[in-house]
Amino acid sequence: MNAILALVAFIGVIIVWNVAFRRNIGEAMILGFLASAAFGGTDAPRVAWESLVEGMKSEITFAALAFVFVSELLTRTGLVHRMIDILSSLLGRREGGSAYAATVASGLFGAVAHNGAAIVATVGSLAIPWMKRSRASGETAALVLSGNAGVGATFPFSGAFFVLLAAPTVVPVLSSHDVVATLFVTGAWMVAMRLLVAYAIVRWRGVGTMAADDIRPLRQSFGAGWTSLLVLAAVAVPVLLTTGPASDWATDRLDGLDATDAVPLLVWLPVVMLIAGLLVERRALPHGGGDWWRTLGEIGPKLGLVGVTMVSAFAASEVLARLGLGEQLAPYLKDLQGVPPLVAALVVGLILVIVAGPLNTTSTLAAVGPVAFAALTAAGIPAHVAFAAVIVWASSEGCSPPGAAPLYVAAGIADINPARIFLPVALYYLLPTYLFGVLIAVGVLWIPG
Repeated sequence: MNAILALVAFIGVIIVWNVAFRRNIGEAMILGFLASAAFGGTDAPRVAWESLVEGMKSEITFAALAFVFVSELLTRTGLVHRMIDILSSLLGRREGGSAYAATVASGLFGAVAHNGAAIVATVGSLAIPWMKRSRASGETAALVLSGNAGVGATFPFSGAFFVLLAAPTVVPVLSSHDVVATLFVTGAWMVAMRLLVAYAIVRWRGVGTMAADDIRPLRQSFGAGWTSLLVLAAVAVPVLLTTGPASDWATDRLDGLDATDAVPLLVWLPVVMLIAGLLVERRALPHGGGDWWRTLGEIGPKLGLVGVTMVSAFAASEVLARLGLGEQLAPYLKDLQGVPPLVAALVVGLILVIVAGPLNTTSTLAAVGPVAFAALTAAGIPAHVAFAAVIVWASSEGCSPPGAAPLYVAAGIADINPARIFLPVALYYLLPTYLFGVLIAVGVLWIPG
Protein backbone atom coordinates (compact mmCIF):
# COMPACT_ATOMS: atom_id res chain seq x y z
CA MET A 1 0.00 0.00 0.00
CA ASN A 2 2.95 2.34 0.58
CA ALA A 3 3.64 2.61 -3.18
CA ILE A 4 0.07 3.80 -3.82
CA LEU A 5 0.39 6.31 -0.99
CA ALA A 6 3.70 7.44 -2.47
CA LEU A 7 1.95 8.00 -5.82
CA VAL A 8 -0.78 10.02 -4.09
CA ALA A 9 1.87 12.09 -2.32
CA PHE A 10 3.71 12.62 -5.60
CA ILE A 11 0.52 13.87 -7.30
CA GLY A 12 -0.55 15.99 -4.32
CA VAL A 13 2.78 17.74 -3.93
CA ILE A 14 2.94 18.59 -7.63
CA ILE A 15 -0.57 20.04 -7.65
CA VAL A 16 -0.15 22.02 -4.42
CA TRP A 17 3.28 23.42 -5.28
CA ASN A 18 2.48 24.15 -8.93
CA VAL A 19 -1.09 25.44 -8.55
CA ALA A 20 -1.59 26.65 -4.99
CA PHE A 21 1.88 28.20 -4.59
CA ARG A 22 2.30 28.98 -8.31
CA ARG A 23 5.86 27.70 -8.41
CA ASN A 24 7.44 26.21 -11.53
CA ILE A 25 7.07 22.57 -12.51
CA GLY A 26 10.77 21.85 -11.90
CA GLU A 27 10.51 22.67 -8.21
CA ALA A 28 7.23 20.76 -7.95
CA MET A 29 8.79 17.65 -9.52
CA ILE A 30 11.78 17.73 -7.16
CA LEU A 31 9.53 17.95 -4.12
CA GLY A 32 7.22 15.29 -5.53
CA PHE A 33 10.19 12.97 -6.01
CA LEU A 34 11.40 13.54 -2.44
CA ALA A 35 7.89 13.02 -1.07
CA SER A 36 7.54 9.70 -2.89
CA ALA A 37 11.00 8.54 -1.79
CA ALA A 38 10.09 9.23 1.84
CA PHE A 39 7.74 6.24 1.71
CA GLY A 40 10.79 3.99 1.44
CA GLY A 41 11.05 4.16 5.24
CA THR A 42 14.48 3.41 6.60
CA ASP A 43 15.65 2.67 3.04
CA ALA A 44 14.47 6.07 1.79
CA PRO A 45 17.98 7.60 1.34
CA ARG A 46 19.21 4.58 -0.61
CA VAL A 47 16.05 4.36 -2.75
CA ALA A 48 16.19 8.09 -3.48
CA TRP A 49 19.87 8.05 -4.43
CA GLU A 50 19.71 4.97 -6.66
CA SER A 51 16.56 6.26 -8.37
CA LEU A 52 18.16 9.66 -8.92
CA VAL A 53 21.20 8.04 -10.53
CA GLU A 54 18.92 6.06 -12.87
CA GLY A 55 17.08 9.25 -13.76
CA MET A 56 20.32 11.02 -14.64
CA LYS A 57 21.53 8.10 -16.78
CA SER A 58 18.32 7.76 -18.77
CA GLU A 59 18.47 8.35 -22.51
CA ILE A 60 15.04 9.96 -22.12
CA THR A 61 16.64 12.77 -20.11
CA PHE A 62 19.31 13.28 -22.79
CA ALA A 63 16.71 13.35 -25.55
CA ALA A 64 14.50 15.87 -23.77
CA LEU A 65 17.42 18.25 -23.26
CA ALA A 66 18.67 17.74 -26.81
CA PHE A 67 15.30 18.47 -28.38
CA VAL A 68 14.84 21.63 -26.31
CA PHE A 69 18.25 22.88 -27.44
CA VAL A 70 17.57 22.06 -31.10
CA SER A 71 14.11 23.65 -31.10
CA GLU A 72 15.32 26.82 -29.35
CA LEU A 73 18.27 27.21 -31.69
CA LEU A 74 16.24 26.65 -34.86
CA THR A 75 13.44 28.96 -33.72
CA ARG A 76 15.95 31.79 -33.39
CA THR A 77 17.20 31.32 -36.95
CA GLY A 78 13.85 32.27 -38.52
CA LEU A 79 13.05 28.76 -39.75
CA VAL A 80 9.41 29.03 -38.66
CA HIS A 81 8.90 32.36 -40.41
CA ARG A 82 10.04 30.88 -43.69
CA MET A 83 7.65 27.95 -43.25
CA ILE A 84 4.78 30.37 -42.65
CA ASP A 85 5.72 32.34 -45.77
CA ILE A 86 5.35 29.16 -47.85
CA LEU A 87 2.00 28.35 -46.26
CA SER A 88 0.76 31.88 -46.86
CA SER A 89 1.67 31.63 -50.54
CA LEU A 90 -0.28 28.39 -50.79
CA LEU A 91 -3.36 29.31 -48.73
CA GLY A 92 -3.51 33.08 -48.42
CA ARG A 93 -5.60 33.80 -51.50
CA ARG A 94 -8.52 31.66 -50.41
CA GLU A 95 -11.17 32.67 -47.89
CA GLY A 96 -9.95 31.90 -44.38
CA GLY A 97 -6.44 31.26 -45.70
CA SER A 98 -4.80 32.96 -42.71
CA ALA A 99 -6.69 30.67 -40.29
CA TYR A 100 -5.65 27.57 -42.23
CA ALA A 101 -2.07 28.81 -42.53
CA ALA A 102 -1.96 29.50 -38.77
CA THR A 103 -3.26 26.00 -38.06
CA VAL A 104 -0.79 24.18 -40.30
CA ALA A 105 2.07 26.43 -39.16
CA SER A 106 1.22 25.65 -35.53
CA GLY A 107 1.41 21.95 -36.36
CA LEU A 108 4.76 22.29 -38.14
CA PHE A 109 6.23 24.47 -35.42
CA GLY A 110 4.73 22.24 -32.75
CA ALA A 111 6.45 19.21 -34.26
CA VAL A 112 9.77 20.99 -33.58
CA ALA A 113 9.21 23.17 -30.50
CA HIS A 114 6.21 21.52 -28.75
CA ASN A 115 5.66 24.26 -26.14
CA GLY A 116 2.13 25.72 -26.26
CA ALA A 117 2.99 29.25 -25.24
CA ALA A 118 5.93 29.27 -27.67
CA ILE A 119 3.65 28.15 -30.52
CA VAL A 120 1.25 31.00 -29.83
CA ALA A 121 3.98 33.60 -29.34
CA THR A 122 5.93 32.64 -32.46
CA VAL A 123 3.19 31.79 -34.95
CA GLY A 124 0.70 34.21 -33.40
CA SER A 125 2.99 37.21 -33.69
CA LEU A 126 2.63 36.84 -37.46
CA ALA A 127 -0.70 35.07 -37.91
CA ILE A 128 -2.87 37.14 -35.56
CA PRO A 129 -2.18 40.45 -37.35
CA TRP A 130 -2.71 38.65 -40.69
CA MET A 131 -6.07 37.29 -39.54
CA LYS A 132 -7.17 40.71 -38.34
CA ARG A 133 -6.22 42.14 -41.74
CA SER A 134 -8.30 39.33 -43.26
CA ARG A 135 -11.42 40.85 -41.69
CA ALA A 136 -11.36 38.51 -38.68
CA SER A 137 -12.06 39.92 -35.23
CA GLY A 138 -9.36 39.96 -32.59
CA GLU A 139 -11.37 37.41 -30.61
CA THR A 140 -11.44 35.03 -33.58
CA ALA A 141 -7.71 35.40 -34.21
CA ALA A 142 -6.87 34.72 -30.55
CA LEU A 143 -9.33 31.81 -30.52
CA VAL A 144 -7.59 30.05 -33.42
CA LEU A 145 -4.10 30.49 -32.00
CA SER A 146 -4.93 29.46 -28.44
CA GLY A 147 -6.83 26.45 -29.73
CA ASN A 148 -3.78 25.36 -31.73
CA ALA A 149 -1.39 25.69 -28.79
CA GLY A 150 -1.71 22.12 -27.55
CA VAL A 151 -0.93 20.43 -30.87
CA GLY A 152 2.82 20.38 -30.21
CA ALA A 153 2.42 18.05 -27.24
CA THR A 154 0.79 15.41 -29.43
CA PHE A 155 3.90 14.97 -31.59
CA PRO A 156 6.81 12.81 -30.42
CA PHE A 157 9.71 14.23 -28.41
CA SER A 158 7.66 16.80 -26.52
CA GLY A 159 8.03 17.10 -22.77
CA ALA A 160 4.71 15.30 -22.47
CA PHE A 161 6.07 12.40 -24.53
CA PHE A 162 9.08 11.96 -22.26
CA VAL A 163 7.24 12.40 -18.98
CA LEU A 164 4.63 9.77 -19.85
CA LEU A 165 7.26 7.45 -21.30
CA ALA A 166 9.06 7.56 -17.94
CA ALA A 167 5.90 6.76 -15.95
CA PRO A 168 6.14 3.64 -13.77
CA THR A 169 3.12 2.04 -15.40
CA VAL A 170 4.47 2.72 -18.91
CA VAL A 171 8.16 1.77 -18.60
CA PRO A 172 7.55 -2.01 -18.32
CA VAL A 173 5.17 -1.97 -21.31
CA LEU A 174 6.42 0.50 -23.92
CA SER A 175 9.74 1.83 -25.20
CA SER A 176 10.34 4.94 -27.28
CA HIS A 177 10.61 2.78 -30.40
CA ASP A 178 7.04 1.54 -29.85
CA VAL A 179 5.38 4.95 -29.89
CA VAL A 180 7.37 7.28 -32.19
CA ALA A 181 5.29 6.44 -35.28
CA THR A 182 2.19 6.33 -33.08
CA LEU A 183 2.67 9.92 -31.97
CA PHE A 184 3.53 11.22 -35.44
CA VAL A 185 0.19 9.95 -36.72
CA THR A 186 -1.58 11.18 -33.58
CA GLY A 187 -0.16 14.65 -34.15
CA ALA A 188 -1.33 14.52 -37.76
CA TRP A 189 -4.86 13.60 -36.60
CA MET A 190 -4.87 16.55 -34.21
CA VAL A 191 -3.79 18.94 -36.97
CA ALA A 192 -6.58 17.52 -39.17
CA MET A 193 -9.07 18.07 -36.36
CA ARG A 194 -7.95 21.67 -36.03
CA LEU A 195 -8.30 22.21 -39.77
CA LEU A 196 -11.94 21.06 -39.51
CA VAL A 197 -12.41 23.46 -36.60
CA ALA A 198 -10.76 26.25 -38.61
CA TYR A 199 -13.23 25.54 -41.44
CA ALA A 200 -16.13 25.91 -39.00
CA ILE A 201 -14.67 29.13 -37.60
CA VAL A 202 -14.18 30.56 -41.09
CA ARG A 203 -17.81 29.75 -41.97
CA TRP A 204 -19.45 30.84 -38.72
CA ARG A 205 -17.23 33.64 -37.41
CA GLY A 206 -15.92 35.12 -40.66
CA VAL A 207 -12.32 35.14 -41.89
CA GLY A 208 -11.64 36.60 -45.35
CA THR A 209 -8.69 36.34 -47.69
CA MET A 210 -5.30 37.50 -46.50
CA ALA A 211 -4.13 40.99 -47.35
CA ALA A 212 -2.23 41.01 -50.64
CA ASP A 213 0.79 42.62 -48.96
CA ASP A 214 1.14 39.58 -46.70
CA ILE A 215 1.35 37.09 -49.57
CA ARG A 216 4.58 36.47 -51.46
CA PRO A 217 4.58 34.57 -54.75
CA LEU A 218 5.11 30.86 -54.10
CA ARG A 219 8.25 30.87 -56.22
CA GLN A 220 9.79 33.50 -53.94
CA SER A 221 8.69 32.04 -50.61
CA PHE A 222 9.56 28.47 -51.58
CA GLY A 223 12.87 29.56 -53.07
CA ALA A 224 13.78 31.35 -49.85
CA GLY A 225 12.45 28.77 -47.43
CA TRP A 226 12.41 25.29 -48.94
CA THR A 227 15.54 24.32 -47.05
CA SER A 228 13.71 24.82 -43.75
CA LEU A 229 11.54 21.81 -44.62
CA LEU A 230 14.64 19.61 -44.82
CA VAL A 231 15.09 19.90 -41.06
CA LEU A 232 11.72 18.26 -40.47
CA ALA A 233 12.42 15.67 -43.17
CA ALA A 234 15.69 14.74 -41.43
CA VAL A 235 13.79 12.90 -38.69
CA ALA A 236 12.76 10.31 -41.30
CA VAL A 237 16.32 8.95 -41.52
CA PRO A 238 16.65 7.28 -38.08
CA VAL A 239 12.95 6.40 -38.06
CA LEU A 240 13.22 4.50 -41.37
CA LEU A 241 16.41 2.78 -40.26
CA THR A 242 14.59 1.28 -37.28
CA THR A 243 11.29 0.28 -38.91
CA GLY A 244 10.13 -1.96 -41.75
CA PRO A 245 12.30 -3.04 -44.71
CA ALA A 246 14.88 -0.33 -44.05
CA SER A 247 15.48 -1.80 -40.61
CA ASP A 248 16.14 -5.23 -42.15
CA TRP A 249 18.49 -3.63 -44.69
CA ALA A 250 20.42 -1.85 -41.93
CA THR A 251 20.56 -5.00 -39.78
CA ASP A 252 22.01 -7.00 -42.68
CA ARG A 253 24.79 -4.45 -43.11
CA LEU A 254 25.55 -4.41 -39.39
CA ASP A 255 26.40 -8.13 -39.36
CA GLY A 256 23.12 -9.05 -37.73
CA LEU A 257 23.16 -6.35 -35.03
CA ASP A 258 19.61 -5.15 -34.40
CA ALA A 259 19.24 -1.73 -36.03
CA THR A 260 17.13 -0.49 -33.11
CA ASP A 261 20.13 -1.13 -30.82
CA ALA A 262 22.65 0.40 -33.22
CA VAL A 263 20.44 3.45 -33.90
CA PRO A 264 18.57 4.28 -30.67
CA LEU A 265 15.92 6.77 -31.75
CA LEU A 266 16.06 8.98 -28.69
CA VAL A 267 19.79 9.54 -29.23
CA TRP A 268 19.95 9.89 -32.99
CA LEU A 269 16.81 11.92 -33.73
CA PRO A 270 17.94 15.14 -32.00
CA VAL A 271 21.47 14.63 -33.34
CA VAL A 272 20.21 14.29 -36.92
CA MET A 273 17.93 17.31 -36.53
CA LEU A 274 20.77 19.38 -35.09
CA ILE A 275 23.15 18.45 -37.91
CA ALA A 276 20.50 19.23 -40.53
CA GLY A 277 19.65 22.49 -38.78
CA LEU A 278 23.27 23.60 -38.55
CA LEU A 279 23.77 22.92 -42.25
CA VAL A 280 20.51 24.49 -43.45
CA GLU A 281 20.54 27.47 -41.08
CA ARG A 282 24.30 28.08 -41.03
CA ARG A 283 23.99 31.67 -42.24
CA ALA A 284 21.47 32.56 -39.55
CA LEU A 285 23.40 30.98 -36.66
CA PRO A 286 25.19 33.16 -34.08
CA HIS A 287 28.56 34.47 -35.28
CA GLY A 288 31.59 34.45 -33.05
CA GLY A 289 32.12 33.33 -29.48
CA GLY A 290 30.28 36.29 -27.97
CA ASP A 291 27.08 35.67 -29.91
CA TRP A 292 27.16 31.95 -29.14
CA TRP A 293 27.76 32.62 -25.44
CA ARG A 294 24.83 35.03 -25.34
CA THR A 295 22.57 32.56 -27.15
CA LEU A 296 23.55 29.67 -24.88
CA GLY A 297 22.97 31.90 -21.88
CA GLU A 298 19.42 32.58 -23.04
CA ILE A 299 18.71 28.90 -23.76
CA GLY A 300 20.38 27.69 -20.55
CA PRO A 301 17.52 28.39 -18.10
CA LYS A 302 15.08 26.40 -20.23
CA LEU A 303 17.52 23.51 -20.46
CA GLY A 304 17.93 23.61 -16.70
CA LEU A 305 14.18 23.51 -16.10
CA VAL A 306 13.68 20.62 -18.54
CA GLY A 307 16.64 18.72 -17.11
CA VAL A 308 15.38 19.03 -13.55
CA THR A 309 11.86 18.07 -14.61
CA MET A 310 12.94 14.99 -16.55
CA VAL A 311 15.43 13.71 -13.96
CA SER A 312 12.86 14.17 -11.21
CA ALA A 313 10.12 12.47 -13.25
CA PHE A 314 12.26 9.48 -14.11
CA ALA A 315 13.67 9.26 -10.57
CA ALA A 316 10.15 9.32 -9.10
CA SER A 317 9.12 6.58 -11.53
CA GLU A 318 12.06 4.49 -10.32
CA VAL A 319 11.05 5.08 -6.70
CA LEU A 320 7.46 3.98 -7.33
CA ALA A 321 8.63 0.93 -9.26
CA ARG A 322 11.01 -0.06 -6.45
CA LEU A 323 8.19 0.33 -3.92
CA GLY A 324 6.07 -2.08 -5.99
CA LEU A 325 3.46 0.22 -7.49
CA GLY A 326 2.58 -2.20 -10.32
CA GLU A 327 1.90 -5.08 -7.95
CA GLN A 328 -0.09 -2.92 -5.55
CA LEU A 329 -2.26 -1.40 -8.30
CA ALA A 330 -2.99 -4.75 -9.95
CA PRO A 331 -5.93 -5.78 -7.69
CA TYR A 332 -7.69 -2.43 -8.26
CA LEU A 333 -7.11 -2.43 -12.00
CA LYS A 334 -8.60 -5.90 -12.34
CA ASP A 335 -11.98 -4.31 -11.60
CA LEU A 336 -11.65 -2.35 -14.85
CA GLN A 337 -11.15 -5.42 -17.00
CA GLY A 338 -14.90 -5.85 -17.44
CA VAL A 339 -15.52 -2.20 -18.29
CA PRO A 340 -16.14 -1.51 -22.01
CA PRO A 341 -13.26 0.45 -23.59
CA LEU A 342 -15.66 3.26 -24.56
CA VAL A 343 -16.75 3.78 -20.94
CA ALA A 344 -13.14 3.73 -19.73
CA ALA A 345 -12.13 6.23 -22.42
CA LEU A 346 -15.01 8.59 -21.64
CA VAL A 347 -14.29 8.58 -17.90
CA VAL A 348 -10.48 8.72 -18.04
CA GLY A 349 -10.54 11.37 -20.78
CA LEU A 350 -12.91 13.55 -18.78
CA ILE A 351 -10.70 13.31 -15.70
CA LEU A 352 -7.58 14.26 -17.69
CA VAL A 353 -9.28 17.21 -19.38
CA ILE A 354 -10.50 18.49 -16.00
CA VAL A 355 -7.05 18.11 -14.41
CA ALA A 356 -5.45 19.84 -17.43
CA GLY A 357 -7.53 22.94 -16.67
CA PRO A 358 -5.35 24.29 -13.85
CA LEU A 359 -2.20 22.38 -14.89
CA ASN A 360 -0.17 22.39 -18.09
CA THR A 361 0.30 19.26 -20.21
CA THR A 362 3.52 18.11 -18.57
CA SER A 363 2.20 18.63 -15.04
CA THR A 364 -1.02 16.80 -15.89
CA LEU A 365 0.85 13.77 -17.17
CA ALA A 366 3.27 13.77 -14.27
CA ALA A 367 0.36 13.86 -11.84
CA VAL A 368 -2.25 11.49 -13.28
CA GLY A 369 -0.74 10.10 -16.49
CA PRO A 370 0.51 6.82 -14.94
CA VAL A 371 -2.86 5.96 -13.41
CA ALA A 372 -4.78 7.03 -16.53
CA PHE A 373 -2.59 4.83 -18.75
CA ALA A 374 -3.00 1.86 -16.40
CA ALA A 375 -6.77 2.31 -16.28
CA LEU A 376 -7.09 2.32 -20.08
CA THR A 377 -4.88 -0.72 -20.60
CA ALA A 378 -6.76 -2.59 -17.86
CA ALA A 379 -9.95 -2.00 -19.86
CA GLY A 380 -8.40 -3.76 -22.86
CA ILE A 381 -7.15 -0.73 -24.81
CA PRO A 382 -3.77 -1.48 -26.49
CA ALA A 383 -0.82 0.13 -24.73
CA HIS A 384 0.30 2.30 -27.67
CA VAL A 385 -3.28 3.52 -28.19
CA ALA A 386 -3.67 4.32 -24.49
CA PHE A 387 -0.38 6.24 -24.59
CA ALA A 388 -1.59 8.40 -27.50
CA ALA A 389 -5.06 9.01 -26.04
CA VAL A 390 -3.67 10.11 -22.66
CA ILE A 391 -1.37 12.65 -24.34
CA VAL A 392 -4.21 13.98 -26.52
CA TRP A 393 -6.44 14.63 -23.49
CA ALA A 394 -3.62 16.20 -21.51
CA SER A 395 -2.69 18.44 -24.45
CA SER A 396 -5.77 20.61 -23.93
CA GLU A 397 -3.72 23.22 -22.03
CA GLY A 398 -4.33 25.99 -24.58
CA CYS A 399 -8.10 25.55 -24.62
CA SER A 400 -8.87 24.91 -20.94
CA PRO A 401 -9.86 28.28 -19.46
CA PRO A 402 -9.28 29.93 -17.10
CA GLY A 403 -5.87 28.35 -16.46
CA ALA A 404 -4.66 28.17 -20.07
CA ALA A 405 -1.45 30.20 -20.31
CA PRO A 406 -1.31 30.14 -24.16
CA LEU A 407 -4.80 31.66 -24.24
CA TYR A 408 -3.55 34.74 -22.41
CA VAL A 409 -0.55 35.02 -24.72
CA ALA A 410 -2.87 34.96 -27.75
CA ALA A 411 -5.23 37.47 -26.14
CA GLY A 412 -2.32 39.79 -25.42
CA ILE A 413 -1.10 39.72 -29.03
CA ALA A 414 -4.66 40.27 -30.31
CA ASP A 415 -5.25 43.03 -27.70
CA ILE A 416 -8.55 41.60 -26.43
CA ASN A 417 -10.12 40.68 -23.10
CA PRO A 418 -9.19 36.98 -22.68
CA ALA A 419 -12.47 36.22 -20.90
CA ARG A 420 -14.31 36.86 -24.18
CA ILE A 421 -12.94 33.65 -25.70
CA PHE A 422 -13.30 31.35 -22.67
CA LEU A 423 -16.55 29.80 -23.91
CA PRO A 424 -15.67 29.76 -27.66
CA VAL A 425 -12.31 28.06 -27.09
CA ALA A 426 -13.96 25.38 -24.96
CA LEU A 427 -16.65 24.72 -27.59
CA TYR A 428 -14.43 24.88 -30.68
CA TYR A 429 -11.30 23.18 -29.34
CA LEU A 430 -11.64 21.64 -25.87
CA LEU A 431 -14.69 19.50 -26.68
CA PRO A 432 -13.27 18.22 -30.03
CA THR A 433 -9.94 17.40 -28.32
CA TYR A 434 -11.80 15.32 -25.75
CA LEU A 435 -13.86 13.55 -28.43
CA PHE A 436 -10.88 12.87 -30.69
CA GLY A 437 -9.04 11.32 -27.74
CA VAL A 438 -12.03 9.02 -27.21
CA LEU A 439 -12.10 8.10 -30.92
CA ILE A 440 -8.39 7.24 -30.79
CA ALA A 441 -8.84 5.18 -27.62
CA VAL A 442 -11.63 3.03 -29.05
CA GLY A 443 -9.90 2.52 -32.40
CA VAL A 444 -12.11 4.64 -34.67
CA LEU A 445 -9.10 6.74 -35.64
CA TRP A 446 -6.25 4.48 -36.73
CA ILE A 447 -2.77 4.92 -35.32
CA PRO A 448 0.19 2.57 -35.89
CA GLY A 449 1.59 0.49 -33.08
